[in-house]
Amino acid sequence: MADRPDNVQYTKTHEWIRIEGGVATVGITDFAVQHLGDLVFVDLPSKGADIEVGTAVAEIESVKAVGEVYAPIGGEVVEVNGDLSADQSSLASDPFGAGWLFKVQIAGEPAAGLMDRGSYEAQLES
Repeated sequence: MADRPDNVQYTKTHEWIRIEGGVATVGITDFAVQHLGDLVFVDLPSKGADIEVGTAVAEIESVKAVGEVYAPIGGEVVEVNGDLSADQSSLASDPFGAGWLFKVQIAGEPAAGLMDRGSYEAQLES
């Protein structure tokens, strides 16, 4: 298990979001990566794409499953982690750092029900 940071919020579907100055960085949690298994492909949204809260915006494929990533916030995608297209290992080794997926210029409120670390970990235990 990675050390889950306190400076992000978590979704019930295992995405995380870090908001800094009007831009949100989005990724998936260590729990999601662990349950997907060996990763083989990441399909991220395009830079400039407008995304809406709650919609599927990316896919992460493993040898055993395909997982969808849902937008925890709406806005315009301003950056994607291009390193992941060739090498998905940072998703497992550093999911809250180098394994980030994309960044969004925020337009609107984050998804309802975002959790702090303690609430997220309590959900995992239930």
